[in-house]
Amino acid sequence: MAEPLSLALLGLVSAAILLDLLIGDPRCLPHPVVGMGRLIAVLERAWNHGSPRARRLKGLLLTALVVAGVFLLAWLVLRGLAWIHPALALVAELWLLATTLAIKGLRDAALAVAVPLARGDLTEARLALGQVVGRDTATLDEAEITRGAVESVAENSVDGITAPLFWALLGGAPLALAYKAVNTLDSMVGYRNARYADFGYASARLDDLANWLPARLTALAMWLGALALPAARCRGALASVVREVPRHASPNSGWPEAMMARLLGVRLGGTNHYAGVPSHRATLGEPLEALGVTHIDRAIRHMHAGWLLFLLMMAGLVLLGELLR
Repeated sequence: MAEPLSLALLGLVSAAILLDLLIGDPRCLPHPVVGMGRLIAVLERAWNHGSPRARRLKGLLLTALVVAGVFLLAWLVLRGLAWIHPALALVAELWLLATTLAIKGLRDAALAVAVPLARGDLTEARLALGQVVGRDTATLDEAEITRGAVESVAENSVDGITAPLFWALLGGAPLALAYKAVNTLDSMVGYRNARYADFGYASARLDDLANWLPARLTALAMWLGALALPAARCRGALASVVREVPRHASPNSGWPEAMMARLLGVRLGGTNHYAGVPSHRATLGEPLEALGVTHIDRAIRHMHAGWLLFLLMMAGLVLLGELLR
């Protein structure tokens, strides 16, 4: 395995990006996150009971066991393959790194909403949006469908692209997969409801910590990338985002969402419904333009510009480290 923040690892991560862009996540191949999810589901059913204190302790144990176990298993597999032949470890790590990325998947999911929406098929667009967001979509109009798709692209730019890249460059496939374990734990048990408030507490806090720096770097990278894109509203965006993010309920998601809203000149956030129950979120950005299907395509362009600039920023750190050695 290549050293952290090395040119060799940068090359391997770049190759993984190309692999993800070409094939995404083929259903015919096993995906590590599926295995993580099954393990988490089994342990949640077995351990999520007892007093609030007991739930917190068992939730902490779950988090430590899954994250450390995923890291150790990946490390041992790659070490074992390297012992057999270095080329086997190289190919395996390339594939494992590619599974942590979702550039093609995020683009395809957004286009699955945009294409029917562009031809006026609200029913199909609502169904496609329902595959990527948890809110009710059955009665949404074009503006609200667009808002959901744009918010999904912005938020998932971090946990599906830049955060895995960040941790991959620091520790290769084992650390990138450990990050995906953190992210999967949060998506399954990191909710503030009666069932998971205590049991998922450790998972949610670790996810906040793992995404803290990548989320902020992603917002900066989106802004830098937007400087080269037409129709992007870059002037004053950085200062506006810094002012707005404290209103967001998440310590991290507000950064890419607020930046996306500012660059597009739209307002994100507002009221969503979950199983018929309204949930109010802070609004981000200003409604300089009415939300419409074209904003989904523009959000995809900002997503691509953002991860590319993020990679270039990380590559700069790698090159600086090489020069200082």
